[in-house]
Amino acid sequence: MKISIIGAGNVGGLTAMRLSEITAGDIFLIDIAKGIARGKVFDLEDARAIFKTNFNIQGSENIDDILGSNIIVVTAGLARKPGMTREDLLSKNASILKDICGKIKNLAPEAIVIIVTNPLDLMTQFALQMTGFAAKRIFGMGVSLDAARFANLISKELRISPVNIEPCVIGSHGEGMLPLPRFTNIKGISLDKLISSDAITQLTARTIDRGKEIVSLLGAGSAYFAPSAAILEIVKAIIYDEKRILGVSTYLSGEYNIQSTCIGVPCIIGKNGIEKIIALELNEIENNALQASALKLKEQYSNLAK
Repeated sequence: MKISIIGAGNVGGLTAMRLSEITAGDIFLIDIAKGIARGKVFDLEDARAIFKTNFNIQGSENIDDILGSNIIVVTAGLARKPGMTREDLLSKNASILKDICGKIKNLAPEAIVIIVTNPLDLMTQFALQMTGFAAKRIFGMGVSLDAARFANLISKELRISPVNIEPCVIGSHGEGMLPLPRFTNIKGISLDKLISSDAITQLTARTIDRGKEIVSLLGAGSAYFAPSAAILEIVKAIIYDEKRILGVSTYLSGEYNIQSTCIGVPCIIGKNGIEKIIALELNEIENNALQASALKLKEQYSNLAK
């Protein structure tokens, strides 16, 4: 199993570390910035004797080293700065991703590709278009991270362990995300039956703004601990064929009455990538919110195409 991570910044570097800790095949960390990937890999290798593990990891400035990869994680791109939305990054990161996709198409035509570059849903659709891959093999990390954030905030509100919470978030990985209290369960009880509607409204707003809040506090760059953990969760589901239900950004062709748009919905993830899109029975309010999120993404993507 060969796993390549394109982009050795905070998210890419931490993803490499998390994968090395489970000795997940041969790991390649790649970044065009001279020395960055190799420096981080040397540092990771130096920890092998301490943790008594023997993972294989290499660092490179040459994207051609993705040759024959089974899984590719794309984290490359400009990070958000305070005051920026994910959508502000659209044109700049699209130009970066275009070159990367050309290499993926030629050098790793059978790979499963996980997009992390923001704005995530739009970059996922752009990568899908640039590679021509089947939608089941190229998708975005997205709402799996948002669901984890939702669970964390719920755990603080209810003062319970987050391991007891099964969160559900759909929609875009951005201001159009839709945390779903009815489908979020705590030991089989839906969240809307445990707390007030006012509390739910506050939790939803805080979840939507969580990434922005972190960017503001950091002052430079964006979150990386939780995003790298979300990537690991997806990669593990592929490696071990776990058939996990995870929220990812995927191309819809009529599901949820949405056409030709990448957006976050729950999917079964296994060795072939996306093995099934899960259809939630949304009520009118939830459906309208999802349709609005998809419409905004479609409009933004049409502007990119121009």
